[in-house]
Amino acid sequence: KPLLGFRVHPGNSHCVPSLASMLRCTVASLLVASASAAGDVAKSNTCGEIKETYKTTAKCCGSPNKESGFQLVPAPGKFLNGPPNPCKDKKPIDGFANTNCTVWDALAGAFDDSQVLVKEQAGSNVTKGYTGTLDATGEGRVPITTSYLEAGLCPVNVHWHLGTEHLSVGEFDEGGKGPDDGDRRLAGADIRKGFRCHHYDKTDARFTTEYAWQHCVDMKVGETYEVHWPHSDMGACGTPNQYQTPFYDGVFCHAGTKLRGLEYTQEQIGVQAQIFTIINDEDYFYPDLFRGMIVDGSYGQDVAKYTGSTTGTSRNNEVCSAYAAITWQVDRKCHLISASSFDKMCADMKSQRDDMSSDLHAHGARELVADHL
Repeated sequence: KPLLGFRVHPGNSHCVPSLASMLRCTVASLLVASASAAGDVAKSNTCGEIKETYKTTAKCCGSPNKESGFQLVPAPGKFLNGPPNPCKDKKPIDGFANTNCTVWDALAGAFDDSQVLVKEQAGSNVTKGYTGTLDATGEGRVPITTSYLEAGLCPVNVHWHLGTEHLSVGEFDEGGKGPDDGDRRLAGADIRKGFRCHHYDKTDARFTTEYAWQHCVDMKVGETYEVHWPHSDMGACGTPNQYQTPFYDGVFCHAGTKLRGLEYTQEQIGVQAQIFTIINDEDYFYPDLFRGMIVDGSYGQDVAKYTGSTTGTSRNNEVCSAYAAITWQVDRKCHLISASSFDKMCADMKSQRDDMSSDLHAHGARELVADHL
């Protein structure tokens, strides 16, 4: 099967309805390719793959004038040559190891929640009206309240978690629903599932008919995912090296010259978070999920803003993250999004100069942060 030098992009004539007036629908770049290594791009389709798409997916045999729903775009398998990745291995290690959240009381044989050792943590309860007991604002740590663009930050990564790390009562919480498969086994290991949304309906085929995933790994229609877009004003903004995996490399890419001090990190680092239930329905297609939170109509309108930390399952309410404080801007609502939107995002990730392949699947969800943290 020789390489043809093209990629097949399924076309899509639908956008999220509320976005139609703002966006012209673009092609869902469902590239049949492996993740690129640094300096390379996603490979082109083989002739056999294009033939199979023509016959099986587009069903064009005997109908040469039929609209296929696909486009052919050039994919020469090359990338502009440039200098070495300036963000490689820029994640700071010394002084940033996970640490006890509170003081251990040896006499009681338990942690003393009244003696907190760390800065505020994430993910939090973002239900409107909720307030934790740790007074970060009183200690001078205030989140970015404008958009990150207005604050001079750019997105440096995108990744997502199985279920939600945040809690929004009535939107994504303990009463949420989804496919009945318990914790998922991804990449050979069980990962912790967070809260779920309430959209799932097992009697509706749009939530139960699986999608032919080409680029995202171990994803499931009907499931809830929390998407994170880390932002930084120390990233390689506006360059081919802007997006990085791990995201820490992107966040701290130019920290050597741009970090103003650890007391200002919440002004220089932020994360957007938006929660989705995957639906197999192209009426909910969005063409550019890769670049940040959807802000239009009901999407991205009710946003909680607070200071916290990095997340992930290596932390809980006893072991905390030292990567704090950073700003969080979290959409309190759960939204529907088409499976093709996610797969398009994964295809975009594969086209970046840095290898983002380890972020093409869902990560585990940290347990909800306790009130005192």
